[in-house]
Amino acid sequence: MNDAFYVASGIAVLSTALAITRANGVHALLYLVISLLAVALVFYTLGAAFAAALEVIVYAGAIIVLMVFLVMMLNLGGAAAARETQWMKPRVWIGPAILGIVLEAEIVSILARGDAGVPSLAVILPRDVGIAMFGPYLLCVELASMLLLAALAGAYRLAYLERAEG
Repeated sequence: MNDAFYVASGIAVLSTALAITRANGVHALLYLVISLLAVALVFYTLGAAFAAALEVIVYAGAIIVLMVFLVMMLNLGGAAAARETQWMKPRVWIGPAILGIVLEAEIVSILARGDAGVPSLAVILPRDVGIAMFGPYLLCVELASMLLLAALAGAYRLAYLERAEG
């Protein structure tokens, strides 16, 4: 299980660095999805299966879908259609596809072995996560939700200003 941890953490660091350095938002989103899936695998190898499931559902699912909608909302007009055809070229998908295939191979090997190797002392239960989120970390959770709401409102305002000017 240690090798799965190190490979997944390496993929997470690499894909995060690639997500940060991409000039195109869609390319960065592809690498960000791979990064979030790799972090979920790291959580699983540490015995936090519930945290891994939350990582996939909340971040790789809902937040990325929200970001894709924001990208679509900000790219209005005829020039956006030409840019979208550039984004869909196969060379854009090669890097994320390779990293995703490596992660998939790791997940298949872990599932083939069963839960052998997952530390039994480090199991985090959903009850423990709920108590932490609505206990000592309540203020952090609420601040994060307000930050996401402010980012959504700001992106909408930017798109509205761009539409009014163009």
